Amino acid sequence: MAQRRARYRTGNEQLDQQIADLVAAAGADRDADLVFEMVVSAIRMGREAADRGDLKLVNAALKELRYSVLVFEPYTDVRKVAMFGSARTRVDDPGYLMARDFGAAIGARDWMIITGAGPGIMEAGIEGAGADRAFGVNIVLPFESEAAPVIAQDPKLINYRYFFTRKLTFLKESHGAVLLPGGFGTMDEAFELLTLVQTGRSNLIPVVLLEPPGATYWQGWQSFVERELVERELISRHDLDLVRICDNVDDAVEEICGFYRVLHSTRFVGRRLVLRLNVGISDGLLDALNQEFGDIVVKGAIERVAVSASELDDGDVPGLPRIAFHFDRTHYARLRHLVDRLNAAGP
Repeated sequence: MAQRRARYRTGNEQLDQQIADLVAAAGADRDADLVFEMVVSAIRMGREAADRGDLKLVNAALKELRYSVLVFEPYTDVRKVAMFGSARTRVDDPGYLMARDFGAAIGARDWMIITGAGPGIMEAGIEGAGADRAFGVNIVLPFESEAAPVIAQDPKLINYRYFFTRKLTFLKESHGAVLLPGGFGTMDEAFELLTLVQTGRSNLIPVVLLEPPGATYWQGWQSFVERELVERELISRHDLDLVRICDNVDDAVEEICGFYRVLHSTRFVGRRLVLRLNVGISDGLLDALNQEFGDIVVKGAIERVAVSASELDDGDVPGLPRIAFHFDRTHYARLRHLVDRLNAAGP
């Protein structure tokens, strides 16, 4: 019989009971076990003589994440795309105009924009989508801390002290990402996002690298990646299929939205990856998936499944049809190919 994980406690039964009583008195009935453990973590850090600077960091990070969850919660069911790019892009730059057009086009498809709230590409995206369809996740820097006027007074503006909490919010809340030319920060976001998708540490989402026709920024990036990473076998050639380069707004929007034509969302339930679908699929397509993607199935087959108990408990789209399989949790680019195959055959 497998051993159960030891419950996370302070080590003092009387103190643990006091914390449990506090959680109950606070009315934190839903997921009280997790709230209990967060309080325990704070107590343990205090008792372990953590440096004050470490305590300040954890305290600030928790407050930033709590507030982020509060701001995004009313929009849980709305698709959102993260937009990255340079804060230095001028308003007459073709990239600025393209970012604004993308914001307008994706907003017209009932998506929302999440961007950095600063000037340049970020302001352009918000202008295009409109402040009512945009979130500003602003990083407070000594030389660049003011939010763009278009989002400055909006309740969906969040100011962050730490890049890591800001990045976590971007990735947790986004159903797709579009990146326009930018500096170190844009490169950082591009490589980190692709790393997380490639390794399965974030959900599989569509990623678009967008630039005006004739531009060389992302083409140059791709040449570097192919020459220095693919040819030296530091990544698989298939890994480049996790990202698409576009020089047309309509193509970029279709790449983002089309990813969800048949696929609704994914979730691991036990050892199986469950794909929740917007529509059911035919027996013929299911057979084709098993023939074409057996290389990423480590046990059994790709098959239709009923909603799981854990999904029911969470109210996690229980009414949608599902397929599931034992995914190898390694070849996420091949998983992207499977999603593309589903969507190509869809309505």
